[in-house]
Amino acid sequence: MLVSKPAGPTSHDVVDIVRRRLGEQRVGHLGTLDPFAKGLLVLVVGRATRLAPFAAQWPKTYEGTIRLGVTTDTDDATGKIVATAPWTNITPAQLAEVIGSFRGRYEQRPPAYSAVKIEGERAYRRARRGETVEPAPRAVEIRELEIVDAAVPDLEFRATVSAGTYLRSLARDIGAKLGCGAHLSALRRTAVGPLRVDQAVAPEAVTPEQVRDASVLVAHMLRREVDKKERDAVVHGRPIPVTEPGAESGEPVALFSGEELVGVAERAGEMLKPRVMVAGD
Repeated sequence: MLVSKPAGPTSHDVVDIVRRRLGEQRVGHLGTLDPFAKGLLVLVVGRATRLAPFAAQWPKTYEGTIRLGVTTDTDDATGKIVATAPWTNITPAQLAEVIGSFRGRYEQRPPAYSAVKIEGERAYRRARRGETVEPAPRAVEIRELEIVDAAVPDLEFRATVSAGTYLRSLARDIGAKLGCGAHLSALRRTAVGPLRVDQAVAPEAVTPEQVRDASVLVAHMLRREVDKKERDAVVHGRPIPVTEPGAESGEPVALFSGEELVGVAERAGEMLKPRVMVAGD
């Protein structure tokens, strides 16, 4: 289900709305959006929730605004201002150089106000208690980063990033490298993998007819057709033989019976072992 989240509600709020609209408790998502952010929220419904891990690493595309000269404790516009600095001496060449330096992989420190766990506790809970919070940096990839409009102090940008990348942290780090500080003042997610926000509906407009076939979540995998005997074996958790080369050991393979997605298996030697079942008996 592709939902267009407005600014304001949490991602969990949107999930609750969709649960009520569909009459289905098993609803999850492929990556949260902060309350102030809007855009594409990909929800997984019913048995398709089992497939979420296979799409969790899809890259995500965003449009947003970085405000130069102001640093906040949340790295976005909802936080308290902790520092200000002049930005007027930044040249176009300097800006281009700094933006270019973030393309590719870099070690990114998640925001203090984030869901990252520190010693078993969410970072934002520690931060709300007034503790100094510095989550450990982790490798992320900025696949594309373009300044669409440099109407300083606002930088309108477009970016495609790896899963787990914080755009708030990216804004903060760009400001730090420019020497003036910055925060993320607006954000809109426009794509998750092959899925686009222009195909999404408002949470209140969700209907059962708009739930898509779960096969979209495994379209990037190798596909294996199974006959009736193999389908019966798979839905009962029994492995089936590898019949053709292609999958490496441990690689997931989508199992189909005609147009029906049966589940996902992974190769173990010369067998495909069922890992996740979507179809019923």
